[in-house]
Amino acid sequence: MLKFVDVARDMPEKRPPNLRKQDFGEIYAEYAAAKAEEQASRCSQCGVPYCQTHCPLHNNIPDWLRLTAEGRLQEAYEVSQATNTFPEICGRICPQDRLCEGNCVIEQSGHGTVTIGSVEKYITDTAWENGWVKPIRPSRERPESVGIIGAGPGGLAAADVLRRAGVQVTIYDRYDRAGGLLTYGIPGFKLEKDVVMKRIAQLEQGGVQFVLNCNVGEDLSFDAIRGKHDAVIIATGVYKTRDLVAPGSDASGIVRAIDFLTASNRKSFGDDVPEFDTGELNAAGKRVVVIGGGDTAMDCVRTSIRQGAESVKCLYRRDRANMPGSLREVANAEEEGVEFVWLSAPNAFDGDAVTGVRVDKMRLGLPDASGRRAPELIEGSEYVEGADLVIKALGFEPEDLPKLWGVDGLEVTRWGTVKAEFTTGKTSLDGVFAVGDIVRGASLVVWAIRDGRDSAGAVLEYLGQNAMVAAE
Repeated sequence: MLKFVDVARDMPEKRPPNLRKQDFGEIYAEYAAAKAEEQASRCSQCGVPYCQTHCPLHNNIPDWLRLTAEGRLQEAYEVSQATNTFPEICGRICPQDRLCEGNCVIEQSGHGTVTIGSVEKYITDTAWENGWVKPIRPSRERPESVGIIGAGPGGLAAADVLRRAGVQVTIYDRYDRAGGLLTYGIPGFKLEKDVVMKRIAQLEQGGVQFVLNCNVGEDLSFDAIRGKHDAVIIATGVYKTRDLVAPGSDASGIVRAIDFLTASNRKSFGDDVPEFDTGELNAAGKRVVVIGGGDTAMDCVRTSIRQGAESVKCLYRRDRANMPGSLREVANAEEEGVEFVWLSAPNAFDGDAVTGVRVDKMRLGLPDASGRRAPELIEGSEYVEGADLVIKALGFEPEDLPKLWGVDGLEVTRWGTVKAEFTTGKTSLDGVFAVGDIVRGASLVVWAIRDGRDSAGAVLEYLGQNAMVAAE
């Protein structure tokens, strides 16, 4: 260990932009064993590991880095899996530059961070290849059942913990495949779909029941689910797109990011997607303008490149330093030909079928409530960006679940998220818990996994208390 002074940071080889933008395969190659050991050996094994502190799951990162450096990969996987339900997914899509790697002690000392995410991905991919990822086999079956609404990362993580404890678990989801945004929101160049499907298959083989194509409130009532199970976990995520109200915003050719990404991912599964085939949700040959600066916007611009767009521009009202998306993703997008137009905000759209975006230039003023400098309009700076397809990637808001599901007594916050107890996910309804984005608002996959695991523990405690009362 402690080789960071002599050994430089070295990421896995990245495919050249001219090749990778022709397909949806992941852009980073896998580490060879010797390289993974070398990079893991750079960990300083510091007494207060900030990487672990800044990981939402508090993964035992120094421990599995040391085991990797010593060639003890199966043990490294077991340590990694102990705190993270889906380490191979987090290793691929977590914004490590903002979390573990961004807070690495040797990064702060100028030696370059340990490549934590790439090593995590390598460990778990190796575990799958060698059969170290074992099927879920509870030591005993329990009679209690839990219904989970939503098959995204939060719901899947909760299901994994509950099923390992022997609880009977049923997951209800509106889509035809489980996985939520892991399946339909995140493009394959960041997360190839077989990675997600393997984990879902593991849950199915372990006894988790999936009820798909099920719209709660339409196909099945919330009360029916609640009556069927001893506890319920709400893990729906947030899918309502923040809208942009401006003259011409109802023109054809202006689409939501979630619709655009879902169509692309469905196409990768081989599904029939009429909206893609007609060109409505297809960037091929078009001048594309994406509005937004988060990770969803990055997914949209890079997907557009791969679909064969004539040009791709990303409008963001702040500058590079103040954008919420991963800077690593911005760099990848620029390499692939995306143009970022910083300090720019749309004010109107031209054409019944969109032909252009009217843009105001901005400057940064004083910090707002979020701590970031607020954008201010520069008078008289308007110009037009030509566009044939405009993608709104402005973030997501929660749906009105009490109204949508006809539920009385389910309390929500002023933002519309479900009001739930910190760490447990307990809501205002007895035996009903909530996790992930429907509680936090739009957030990271790793936080949804953390919430799912924590809430599953609280559900087990709740079931145990109920069993004790029944026995008395």
